[in-house]
Amino acid sequence: MSTIPATASVVVVGAGPTGLTAAIALADAGADVVLLDRLAEGANTSRACVIHARTLEVLSEFDVAAELCERGLIVPNFSFRDGNRVLAHLSFDQLPTPFPFTVMLGQNDTESVLLRRLERAGGRVHRPCEVTGITRDDAAVTVEYRDGDGAPGTIRADYVIGADGMHSPTREAAGIGFTGDSYAESFVLADVRMNWPDPRTEATLTLAPQGLAVVAPLPDETGDRYRVVATVDTTPPEHPDRDFVQGIVDACRPGSGTTVTEVTWSSRFHVHHRLADHYRAGRIFLAGDAAHVHSPAGGQGMNTGIQDGAALGGLLARVLRGEPATLLDEYERTRRPIALGVVAFTDRMTRLATIRSTTGRALRNTAIRTAARIPALRRAQAYRLAELGAR
Repeated sequence: MSTIPATASVVVVGAGPTGLTAAIALADAGADVVLLDRLAEGANTSRACVIHARTLEVLSEFDVAAELCERGLIVPNFSFRDGNRVLAHLSFDQLPTPFPFTVMLGQNDTESVLLRRLERAGGRVHRPCEVTGITRDDAAVTVEYRDGDGAPGTIRADYVIGADGMHSPTREAAGIGFTGDSYAESFVLADVRMNWPDPRTEATLTLAPQGLAVVAPLPDETGDRYRVVATVDTTPPEHPDRDFVQGIVDACRPGSGTTVTEVTWSSRFHVHHRLADHYRAGRIFLAGDAAHVHSPAGGQGMNTGIQDGAALGGLLARVLRGEPATLLDEYERTRRPIALGVVAFTDRMTRLATIRSTTGRALRNTAIRTAARIPALRRAQAYRLAELGAR
């Protein structure tokens, strides 16, 4: 492990997509940025796997969007279903963007692209390095850490970005509240191989009586690799197996003849919908899951975080070059309302998807089908899923 500097202009805590993007923006501007992560290596599982149009627009400014598109799978369509019935079909191909589609690509691949881009800008990730304390005063922030050998150290920085996830130590050290709640249902996430009946140009959100299920294709030479995200009433196994996922698929698409042949990775989790009360406490800022968490419906979590990182990194770079520090007020003023909208939007999607009563489901389905017949409403929904309103 290389020596960690004792001083820096900005310390970024957390080297996921959000932290990497913020560090790239700062390194490109010539800022003295130190990126710390407590894990010994980056993501080696797919986890978040949807990259939306607005995120691709943001990342095109760092010259990595083309590589992400090349490595990923282009998916221009999204559908809502109730079992075997199509309720609505959305297409991104008419949206006002150079990227009228989503890109399906595992988070591990997205992080590797961003890491190489950071290294080209002269930056690097110091890992494993666990932050053990953060204190601030009017002049700077002191970050205490323990490196991979267990040795303690400190960094004195002008600013700190907490991109360290839902259980953010940075947020706790800053004393910022994280308001919200959690869903009663458990979520299952799995990467599988199966003979799914829908075209691989389409992701599907199924509103089954058992709950929400999202199925999206993943890049693969054999063409049978998919991501499955679903709600379940019971506590699932820590790593759901093939039979468990097969039951989910059978419930959301009965009679389709779909066979899950392999589960390559799986996990269970509880989902929260929470938003930081503030995005800033003096010289400490929050971004990504440290600032907002929400339902995976729509696949917007990583996207909102990457956009946070780019916006905050850019603003800090300008201030470090001599622009007024009041410019930093723009970060919370612009990004928090966007996250509030995403949290509310995904919460509505999840609650609509998990309606159990027959009457309620019938009314919901009628409303969705009726709205889908109106081109302007279809376009507005696609526009929102693509996060183009975050411009």
